Amino acid sequence: MADDYDEEFGELGLVIGDFNIPSRASDLPPQFKDLLVPNKVQYVFCTGNIGNRETTDWVKTLSGNTHFVKGDFDESKDIPETKIIQIGSWKLALVHGHQIIPAGDDESLYTFLKEMEADVLITGFTGVAKVSAVEKKYIINPGSVTGGFNGQQQSIPSFLILEFKKEKIQVFIYTLDGEVKIDKQELPLQK
Repeated sequence: MADDYDEEFGELGLVIGDFNIPSRASDLPPQFKDLLVPNKVQYVFCTGNIGNRETTDWVKTLSGNTHFVKGDFDESKDIPETKIIQIGSWKLALVHGHQIIPAGDDESLYTFLKEMEADVLITGFTGVAKVSAVEKKYIINPGSVTGGFNGQQQSIPSFLILEFKKEKIQVFIYTLDGEVKIDKQELPLQK
């Protein structure tokens, strides 16, 4: 019912990364390619390790507002290591994550997030999708969109869709484990 829906639909952002094409995977899973089509999201946040020009060009077709950071296997000198993006009430920090030691450690990621003075840290590198809350801040990782081997294990292909609202972000976690599954988490803005 329309009366039950009291908040407008927010802007959408795709969080995607660790493609590693063609070194660890030949392409995106077809189930994801069918979902990821141009002009369905307002923003794309790419955590790096794309792998080739064709994939970079494809990512750019998904939105007119794409943000990239450099992964440890990206060769372009034009891509920054980190990036800050302001979307409404939210300040986002984007980084691949190979610079943060130990890799994927919430405490180390939180320290980096504080240094960037952001509300949300978008990071990649581990190949595992994850959403964490630490001290009124958030750390999100889209995992590997291809599920390419990350050096320790094969990961489950994944990406995230963020719905930005004034006081919260809805996070939709898409995973492919035989079939596409979608989990949802809510991140309230906490200043």
